[in-house]
Amino acid sequence: MQRLLFPPLKALMGRQYLRLLARRAAPRAQCDCIRRPLGPGQYSTVSEVALQSGRGTVSLPSKAAERVVGRWLLVCSGTVAGAVILGGVTRLTESGLSMVDWHLIKEMKPPTSQEEWEAEFQRYQQFPEFKILNHDMTLAEFKFIWYMEYSHRMWGRLVGLAYILPAAYFWRKGWLSRGMKGRVLALCGLVCFQGLLGWYMVKSGLEEKPDTHDIPRVSQYRLAAHLGSALVLYCASLWTSLSLLLSPHNLPETRQLQRLRRFAHGTAGLVFLTALSGAFVAGLDAGLVYNSFPKMGESWIPEDLFTFSPILRNVFENPTMVQFDHRILGITSVTAITVLYFFSRRIPLPRRTKMAAMTLLALAYTQVGLGISTLLMYVPTPLAATHQSGSLALLTGALWLMNELRRVPK
Repeated sequence: MQRLLFPPLKALMGRQYLRLLARRAAPRAQCDCIRRPLGPGQYSTVSEVALQSGRGTVSLPSKAAERVVGRWLLVCSGTVAGAVILGGVTRLTESGLSMVDWHLIKEMKPPTSQEEWEAEFQRYQQFPEFKILNHDMTLAEFKFIWYMEYSHRMWGRLVGLAYILPAAYFWRKGWLSRGMKGRVLALCGLVCFQGLLGWYMVKSGLEEKPDTHDIPRVSQYRLAAHLGSALVLYCASLWTSLSLLLSPHNLPETRQLQRLRRFAHGTAGLVFLTALSGAFVAGLDAGLVYNSFPKMGESWIPEDLFTFSPILRNVFENPTMVQFDHRILGITSVTAITVLYFFSRRIPLPRRTKMAAMTLLALAYTQVGLGISTLLMYVPTPLAATHQSGSLALLTGALWLMNELRRVPK
């Protein structure tokens, strides 16, 4: 390089200036910011940014790449939370059956003219919800529920893009480790499955059922599957994000800590199950059956718990039993979280871990208050939507505490 550059520079600047320039450049050549690779894809420093020749990609150091991927997954989990909340509002406003077909690209453009709106309304009028429940609905009222469902579907597409496009970019740049590639593939696959499951759920509410006079609604089983897969996607994304962004604590592996860790895992599973049972409450409108607390009507245990036969059907199809189960799960969850909090105070824990335990306790009692208020006030939409959002917040707190207590790999 000096042979190519120095002769022309000699004529312009002189020999003495070039000697000074060469002496100042010499230490930079000895800088170890970029070193010779120790092995394929390995460098001897953590702070380097290495150019991979031949492929034109930039390989970030592992720590920097982990931070970028962690922030991306945190944003993705936020979009999933938004989809869950918006889906809950769509269910509460009974808007989920307003769009009677599904097209990945075509339905992205909403009706614009009066003729298009009337044609869309006529398609809706051919299905049971209009014939049985909304036969006196006006076009203006239809537009409201249509836009609610449209917003939920468009948000779902946004979630898919938030996962798939950055994943492809990070994969191409080489910022994903081998283990992270498998996780990212699983998350992207779950996003696609979630979209298909959503339409499968909606179809159950569009089917004609001549042998029943029930209000048209989606299957509570499919609703629970749709919510459950969304919660799994949310938990997996958030857990991976927290594991990448939060440095683990090097806690001594005492017997008490191991018990606390197992207790935290069991409590998080209980919170997940309680949130999932809420799908059956929403699917059967079970929140409108007994609007009193702590008793259900005049008794602690109502008489119509086992109306259906066989008995197992009552757990998933009897609104009284579904509400009873949700109450029991909620009370058990808040009791477990309270015990977990006081158990954690007996163990010397880092300040951040103590904050996670305290936050989880506060979220638990807030969620119980929201649930009781929603029940006593006959499920008003704003309060019920806040209660559904609180279940996500509570699940987030449980995952945070689990992550704080995770075992440091040796």
